[in-house]
Amino acid sequence: MPVSELGHLVLYVQSAERSAEFYRDVLGWEQIVPAKGTPVVGAAAFSGGRTHHELLAIQVGRSAARIPEGRRLGLYHFGLKVGESDDELREMRDKVIAAGAKIVGSSDHTVTHSLYVEDPDGNEVELYVDVPGVNWRSDKDLIMSPIRPLVL
Repeated sequence: MPVSELGHLVLYVQSAERSAEFYRDVLGWEQIVPAKGTPVVGAAAFSGGRTHHELLAIQVGRSAARIPEGRRLGLYHFGLKVGESDDELREMRDKVIAAGAKIVGSSDHTVTHSLYVEDPDGNEVELYVDVPGVNWRSDKDLIMSPIRPLVL
């Protein structure tokens, strides 16, 4: 039986509340658990509506080891689609900057326009929009097009 979709990601975080504030309040992702108005204690789950949760943040405390810098094995980043246009990506960029989050890069990947930000624990998150009119399904080579500077 083949894999049919990526179900969800689970991140260990120092503070579930701090992560919830970033993913919910800055990025605008719907927090599913705990319920709205309930204090975040221990874990928080988020969904864009596709499934019960696409992200789960589990609190492990401030004494947990940080992500090592530089080249290493493991997760590099994960991507979150944040709209349908560069205008929406610009709006998200401005919101991330206003919240004091660190933008660590940006790229025009031909099929997507992407900003790379760090969450409060240093996990890299790609915020992207698909480029209208680019049909990667009919030309899969477009997916590995040379990366160009992003002009927003």
